[in-house]
Amino acid sequence: MRRREFISFLGGAAATWPVAARAQRAGKLPTIGFLASGTASSHGRWVAAFAKRLSELGWIDGRTVAIEARWAQGRSEHAAEIAADFVRLKVDVVVTTPTALAAKQATAVIPIVFVAASDPVADKLVASLARPGGNITGLSLQASDIAGKRVELLREVVPGVRRLAILVNVGNAAAVEEMGEVQAAAGTLGLAVVTLEIRRAEDIAPAFEGLKGRADALYVQGDLLTSANRIAINTSALGARLPTTHAFREDVEAGGLMSHGASLADLCRRAADYVDKILHGAKPADLPVEQPTEFELIVNLTTAKALGLTIPETFLLRADEVIE
Repeated sequence: MRRREFISFLGGAAATWPVAARAQRAGKLPTIGFLASGTASSHGRWVAAFAKRLSELGWIDGRTVAIEARWAQGRSEHAAEIAADFVRLKVDVVVTTPTALAAKQATAVIPIVFVAASDPVADKLVASLARPGGNITGLSLQASDIAGKRVELLREVVPGVRRLAILVNVGNAAAVEEMGEVQAAAGTLGLAVVTLEIRRAEDIAPAFEGLKGRADALYVQGDLLTSANRIAINTSALGARLPTTHAFREDVEAGGLMSHGASLADLCRRAADYVDKILHGAKPADLPVEQPTEFELIVNLTTAKALGLTIPETFLLRADEVIE
């Protein structure tokens, strides 16, 4: 979806959400609770992509279905509150991005569709990818699987890198697993690794203070905490003159150097297909977890210029999008 079309669609979708809420309370329409991990500005496009695909399947927000979109604002405790509220509202389906654990802890009955889970089996969201079991299914990110590729791409852009810092939320088990993959990839390339361990937003500034002069580039592990604080992270990285690599396009739009990962908009569109099946009677336990099929390489040339980097033309030609 082009940016102008997205803004127009999102504006229309946002205008219908209050109508959807009233319809849900009146008990007239099937209701979908959409629990987004960030804010309307950071994750609104995900909801818009989901709603657009749902409308293509015949579920029109405010007419044939009601979408209750809520924003966790990067806070796990807020995600838990929203999930509990969805249970009280008796929504028909909960869609989560990527705060699936909060929803799972809130209900074992209401169907849950997760979007962008790092490792749903390791996180104990599902029994297996082929047979999820229980009331939850959805789409994974394959975060650990592509962590090494992200390091390789960064090395291409910054060939002189010798010391790689990893910013990781050690309170997230999947993030710690991804960190292990990054360390292994860095070791294969002969890079020394410095780990910046954080658990909350207040840990970010001290982590950068302790990093001074110890790294040539920064790998930012993507999760709820780092996504919610992407502007602060990128500002600090730019101030330290550290090229960064990320998991999500949104991080690059917020000033990061580059990202490589699954298309979150595509995952949200595919989540709508899950919801369509569930609203037609399918059980989450019978719907296998699917993996990404669409990946994006995004480069921010403005950030590259600010860092004094020249991105090879051959690399830019491989990028899905170049931000200038």
